[in-house]
Amino acid sequence: MSNKIVHASAQTGQAYWGAGDLYVFLVTGEESGGSYFTMEALVPPGGGPPPHIHHREEEQFYVLEGEVTLQAAEQTIHASVGDFVHVPRGTVHAFHNVGKLPARMLITYSPAGIEKLFERVFPRADDRMAPPPSPSKEMLARFGELEAEYGLETVWTDGSSMSPQADEH
Repeated sequence: MSNKIVHASAQTGQAYWGAGDLYVFLVTGEESGGSYFTMEALVPPGGGPPPHIHHREEEQFYVLEGEVTLQAAEQTIHASVGDFVHVPRGTVHAFHNVGKLPARMLITYSPAGIEKLFERVFPRADDRMAPPPSPSKEMLARFGELEAEYGLETVWTDGSSMSPQADEH
């Protein structure tokens, strides 16, 4: 891995459909020497992932457009344009677009690595203007099979986890 200068022109990064959200890679671990991964997230109204824990990465959110509610541990944070939120590794968190318009955020993970999970599981978004596809059962199953390998743990509202790693904590 090398740490090099990266210029990501608009609409040129690899793009993936992450369970209804559009994720556009801006700089990957291969480009940052493994230090971080940043993506642009376009989240439709009502969109966002279920509660989860990153056991390896810190995660930062910077809201560019719209508004989101972030649940981080016991805190509920209502974030809008210009707001920044840092979530330490090991913290249960989720975000949800509570607005009527799409939200757009920069999301950074440090260190890098989680992008490899996204590449392996999420479908490529070759047409970024198309409506997001519904997550397939196959995609969700593959995510569940691979998340522990990347230090990720999805936590469901009943307290269960998709990851066997949950039993280790």
